[in-house]
Amino acid sequence: MIDVGERFETTTVHIGHAPLRQAESKSTPIYQTSVFAFDSLEEVEKYYAGEGEYLYTRNGNPNQAELAFAVARLEQAEAGVSAASGMGAIMAGLLSILSPGDHVLASHEIYGGTYALLQKELSRFGIELECIVLDEGIHLASRVRPTTKLFFLETITNPLLTVVDLPSWIRQAKELGLFVMVDNTFATPYLVQPITFGADLVVHSGTKYIGGHSDVTCGVLVGSRPLIERATEIVVNYGASLSPFEAWLAARGLKTLAVRMERQCDNAREVARFLQSHPAVSRVYYPSQEATSFFARPKQGAMVSFALRDESEIYEFYRALDWIQFVPSLAGVETSVSHPVTTSHRAFSEEQRQATGITMGLVRISVGIEAIDDILSELGRALGK
Repeated sequence: MIDVGERFETTTVHIGHAPLRQAESKSTPIYQTSVFAFDSLEEVEKYYAGEGEYLYTRNGNPNQAELAFAVARLEQAEAGVSAASGMGAIMAGLLSILSPGDHVLASHEIYGGTYALLQKELSRFGIELECIVLDEGIHLASRVRPTTKLFFLETITNPLLTVVDLPSWIRQAKELGLFVMVDNTFATPYLVQPITFGADLVVHSGTKYIGGHSDVTCGVLVGSRPLIERATEIVVNYGASLSPFEAWLAARGLKTLAVRMERQCDNAREVARFLQSHPAVSRVYYPSQEATSFFARPKQGAMVSFALRDESEIYEFYRALDWIQFVPSLAGVETSVSHPVTTSHRAFSEEQRQATGITMGLVRISVGIEAIDDILSELGRALGK
């Protein structure tokens, strides 16, 4: 132990610290520190020369690095960076590519927060967003301008769960010289790895399936090393760094991603079947096996959306639920429901919502790991009312 003196005030500050540094831990410790210590001025210079790893937690922390590395490995990407939220990771990805005057092509079915960031915030810096319907009759070449820089899309869209031919769209974009960024939050690398199809960047709201337990807010961006190096600078400079404890929670949750997704996807398939035959439901949104043929596994995701036949009953439906909670998020181990019009897609105008099919009667279900019979019983009881 380091001799720090005999006085009580000094001992209380330093006691126990040095021995703990030597402890061998089976699980990753939480590096709950804002700064890291150096032995000399030379060590500081080595850090800035690229020979050291950690200086200040806003610049980097072992827990942040562990999470970023793990997701990058699962996505088969060269590198990754974590951020304080999914939106922080999306922002870092966009700004690592875009400059004032650039034009962005995006699917018309994107998360409301992504739309708000591009349309409301980045537009103030001269970045223009154009949303397009990704159907077979559309070719990106007809929408590309000299200023078009980026093509942004989601693997499984939120909240209508549309799955487009991802390999084909990425191929089109790359042939046109565009960068491609994919939000893979709903599919996770368990089902799809967009990097393998040529995507430059893949982003996750780690708050969802990466963490998996509704107890952490974080984001992860992975991709080519040059882009991630620039995105890391943006995360640091914009103050969007992830806290050590949140990073530790997300990395711990990630370890059970495969078993959670396996159960949740299987349960979601049964929920979709149940809703398709329910008289109170007019339409079910759930990816088809044909649409997901490029997925790494024969699963169709763990989300199901449906439209009530009578929209006026939407308030009664949410009131009738018991243990299935109404929350403005998704992907916990517990089944939950959300209302896109009033939560995730509030940033959309009424015209935009109608054009995309996000109606007042639309319900989004995040299917959990509970016994499937209990999930169906609870949904059936609420729909029956």
